[in-house]
Amino acid sequence: MYKRILVATDGSKLSHTAVEHALKLADATGAEVVALKVVPRYPQTYFEGGVALANEEVKRIEKQWQEEAQAVVNGVKAEGQKLEVKVKATTVKSDLIAEAIIAAGKRHKADLIVMASHGRRGLKRLLLGSETQQVLTHSHIPVLVLR
Repeated sequence: MYKRILVATDGSKLSHTAVEHALKLADATGAEVVALKVVPRYPQTYFEGGVALANEEVKRIEKQWQEEAQAVVNGVKAEGQKLEVKVKATTVKSDLIAEAIIAAGKRHKADLIVMASHGRRGLKRLLLGSETQQVLTHSHIPVLVLR
């Protein structure tokens, strides 16, 4: 049924639910899993009264974020090994999370994208946005959303 499942994770408890489901589905169908974590760039905007960081400090922070992201997807890979599911651990640097997830799905030729949703509504959804909603709206690859 599925040959390659992309699971988007941010390392949170909620996204771990998506990881568990993706790995179980891959185990049941014999699919491979691509574990993806999107790493944002450090914001470079300057607000009134804000302190600009030196380039070295920005690079240090971004390196730390990258290392933390790699640890998250390596954790997914380790979970997959327990189930004997092949997992490719990958990170992408982008400020446009939904677009990065969709692009990764295309690049890795995924049959399914699995991700979690916080299920925000009303003003919170409007203010915080919904990466899951953007992926659902714009992806041509089927998307499984878990809450």
